[in-house]
Amino acid sequence: METTGVAGSFPAGLGPTPFHPVPLGFVFRSRAKDEKAPADKAVVTDSKQTRDPQAPKGRPTPKRSEAQTQRRSVANTPTTRKDAAKRQRDERRTAMERQRQALATGDERYLPARDKGPVRRFARDWIDSRFNVAEFFLPLAVVILVMSVVNNAAIKNIALLLWLVVIVLIVLDAAVSGFRLRKRLAERFPDQNRKGAVTYGLFRSLQMRRLRLPKPQVKRGERP
Repeated sequence: METTGVAGSFPAGLGPTPFHPVPLGFVFRSRAKDEKAPADKAVVTDSKQTRDPQAPKGRPTPKRSEAQTQRRSVANTPTTRKDAAKRQRDERRTAMERQRQALATGDERYLPARDKGPVRRFARDWIDSRFNVAEFFLPLAVVILVMSVVNNAAIKNIALLLWLVVIVLIVLDAAVSGFRLRKRLAERFPDQNRKGAVTYGLFRSLQMRRLRLPKPQVKRGERP
C-alpha cells in the first residue's frame, strides 16, 4: 500500500522520537568517586570475610624447635664488628678446649683432622701396644752426652759406639715396624684409604709414650 503525505511531514508511526533530557551529572561525574567506591566495598567485604581454618596458609607452620632455633640465631647474631670478633674468639677458645679434651680421651668427634678415622686410630694403637727403640732415644741421648764430656778417652769411645748402635737399632726397628704395620693395615682396612698411616705411626713411635698425643688407649702387649 503506497503512503502519501505532504513534504516535510512524517508518516504515521514514524514521527520524531520524543526528547528525554539526560542528567549532566551522569556525564561529568567524578571518576575518582567511581573508582573509590568499588575499592571501599572490596575492602569492607575482605575484612568481613572469615578464613576457613582448614584452608592452607601458603606456607608450612614451623615446628617449635625450628622457631626457637631461628629466634636464638637472630638473638646471637653480632651487631657490630667488636661483637663479631668476640664471638669468634669465644668459638675458637671452645673448639680448642674440646680438642684438648679429645686428645686426652681419644674422642673422635673433636680430634684434629690428622688423627681422625679408624685407620689412624689403629696405627696409634698398634704402635702404643709395643716397645719401640726410638721412644728411648731421648734418655739414651742424655746418657751418651754425659759420657762424651767425661775427660776419659775410653768412655768417649764407648759413647761414640753407643751413638752408632742406637741409630742402627732405631733404623732397623722403624723398618720392621713400618713393614708389619703396613701389612696389618692392608689386612684390616683393604678398602679404605691408608695413605700416610704408616708414616703417621712411625713418627708417633719416635715420641716417649707419656708424651704422645692423643694419649695411648691400649696397654703394652695389648693387640688392637
